[in-house]
Amino acid sequence: MLRRLCATIILANTVSACMTARIEETKDMATGIGKEESIVILATSYHTGNETEDKFLNCVSNRVKQGAGSINVYPESEFRDALFPWFEPRTAPQGIEDLPGLISRPSIANRIRERKIRYIVWVNGDTDQTGGGGSLSCAIGPGGGGCFGLAWWENESAYQAAVWDLENSTHAGAINANVTGTSVIPAIVIPVPVIARTQALACKSLANQLKLFIVNEGPST
Repeated sequence: MLRRLCATIILANTVSACMTARIEETKDMATGIGKEESIVILATSYHTGNETEDKFLNCVSNRVKQGAGSINVYPESEFRDALFPWFEPRTAPQGIEDLPGLISRPSIANRIRERKIRYIVWVNGDTDQTGGGGSLSCAIGPGGGGCFGLAWWENESAYQAAVWDLENSTHAGAINANVTGTSVIPAIVIPVPVIARTQALACKSLANQLKLFIVNEGPST
């Protein structure tokens, strides 16, 4: 499945920040979730203190458990504590392919079952600046000050959510969200930034598609 979204913010009819979102889904099996069941959303990259990516993970979790088609989300920190030390940064599986051997252990399987966690969702990705240019110059004189010029930069937010079905012990599929955007700062005396918030749109797109992926029982056609 493929979607494209372009959000344009127009300033003085001449300057705009444009974002393009691409959402792709692969679904390998039927899904579904009970009212009492939950999912847990984890990061596959463990960069301690990476506040930007922690913020993204929190954004996805909050959106999944709110609004239409909301799903219960088991807190990540509580999940790690309950399964200590198996999901600590140094011992945690590095990807969804490492899960079967770990969760097949009776002690771990029982802890997960007690908490009614149906799916583990592994989120991987980041937001990077991919380009930029232009220039701004500012000066202050006896008559006042001001800035003149135009600066711009491009960001790309690329994330993947891989879904593991704990009940059937199998990989259910994956969702990819890729958002690119160009931000600009035009300045005629006063700089006016027009920001393309690619990470926020990637969070919204990924969370909405994740809800549909899990709630809609049938596989992709």
